[in-house]
Amino acid sequence: MLRLALYQPDIPGNTGTIMRLAACLGLGLDVIEPAGFDLSDRSLKRSSMDYIASVTLTRHLDWAHFEDWRKTSGRRLILGSTKSAVAYTTFAFEPDDILLFGRESAGVPDTVHDTADARILIPMVEGQRSLNVAMAAAMVAGEALRQTRGFAYFVS
Repeated sequence: MLRLALYQPDIPGNTGTIMRLAACLGLGLDVIEPAGFDLSDRSLKRSSMDYIASVTLTRHLDWAHFEDWRKTSGRRLILGSTKSAVAYTTFAFEPDDILLFGRESAGVPDTVHDTADARILIPMVEGQRSLNVAMAAAMVAGEALRQTRGFAYFVS
């Protein structure tokens, strides 16, 4: 199963929106702590609505615990990054990939960036910095599901 991962998320509304995305598309979700808010925060529950009960959520104490789990599971780590030169639409996704997105305020540290098996970006108009993390996650997840035929189980 394709998974989304959030590195130390800052904004409960974005995390809740990504939880809802994961629940609706049948994706696993990993949250790498510490988060910049209480994961039981009321605004997180409001943005994820009642979908929070439907998401396959795994919380990781920190980056080291996540990496241990990932390596044991044998999954590739694909980082969404504005520092990449590879467009997400040209990247070849695999069904068990983990799509990692960084903090809204700071992305990921160099050590995390360097650990990723691949780095992808969403091409944007020159002069623009970045998209909202929930929008970026939706775009990349949609392309990954399209490529890996992950939408096939929705259509008869």
